Amino acid sequence: MVRNTHSIFWCSNCLNMSTRPRITFDNLGRCNACQWSEEKKSLNWEKRIDQLKKILQEHRSNDGSHDCVVPVSGGKDGSYVAYQLKHVFGMNPLTVTVNPALSLNLGNKNLENFISSGFTNLKMSLNPFVLKEVNKVGFIEWGFPYYGWLLGIMTVPVRLALNLGINLIFYGEDGEIEYGGSVETKQLPFYDIEYMRRVYFEGGQDQILKLAQITNSDRFWFQFPNYKSNIMSELKLLHWSYFEDWNPYRNYLHAKKFAGLEESTTTNEGTFTNFAQNDQALYALHTYLMYLKFGFGRATQDVGIEIRRGAMSREQGINLVNLYDGQYPEIFENLYLDYYEMTKIEFQKVLDRYTNKKLFEIVNGRVLSKFRIV
Repeated sequence: MVRNTHSIFWCSNCLNMSTRPRITFDNLGRCNACQWSEEKKSLNWEKRIDQLKKILQEHRSNDGSHDCVVPVSGGKDGSYVAYQLKHVFGMNPLTVTVNPALSLNLGNKNLENFISSGFTNLKMSLNPFVLKEVNKVGFIEWGFPYYGWLLGIMTVPVRLALNLGINLIFYGEDGEIEYGGSVETKQLPFYDIEYMRRVYFEGGQDQILKLAQITNSDRFWFQFPNYKSNIMSELKLLHWSYFEDWNPYRNYLHAKKFAGLEESTTTNEGTFTNFAQNDQALYALHTYLMYLKFGFGRATQDVGIEIRRGAMSREQGINLVNLYDGQYPEIFENLYLDYYEMTKIEFQKVLDRYTNKKLFEIVNGRVLSKFRIV
């Protein structure tokens, strides 16, 4: 959290803010995402692909059964990973989808297009009343509007994999490494449940589930099994980005060509792009709250990706961030109020609670920043 507005600074290469959790900078003012972007240019990727081939060979099925799990939403990244495993490396992936609350028609269509491109998919619909309760508690108590779904996309694939005797789960990128955050897994092909709980769940899983008005049986799909058990020790969690230079734009073009991915006809809420995170309405609220808490939103994240891949200058990025970041997703407001069963005043109180007063001031109901990007 920012100590005062004078301590705020931005990456000298991209626009990552010093307020981003777990981010670090070098003596040139470059964030660790930009440092990693440079480091990748000289990384021995062939060695990492050899590691991957060895891992896959150890787990490859000989009887036609599924030998790895790939969580997917129908978006660009999961589609790319699943394709690589099946068509490039000859694996038999089982793709798993945890249906989000407030799903969007485009996201549903893209998932069906992906499945139709030739994949077996298990779609898990969590109890909607339980999901809503955990999401609502996450929104109010953690400032995280789809916390229940976040738990599900991690816990459900683990439980399904264990029940089916599959010991490999491939997620897309390690966002901490690629976009700025902890670098502890940079040289590690595997990560563990504790990492997911501490970093992805922000240490809040136990507290949120305790506060939610749900039964022990309701918690089943929102919790990991005993992750210190012997059976869990056989499970391998991997990020595809460890083995191959991660490129979200390449993934988009690939999914468009091979998995029928379609873009939104307009730019997404809070940013200038239209081809990512089109599966649910709550993502726009998530990135708006990110802006209120830390001073950067969805456009800053997208700008950073474009700058690091050489498709945009820093100056262009500043203009886009000033234009798009911090846009309130008004188009979905009534949807949010109905879903959380809150009045507009109650809803606004939650947003105000998470508005960082060291970064913003609220004037006549408007959130005004105290900082200027430099």
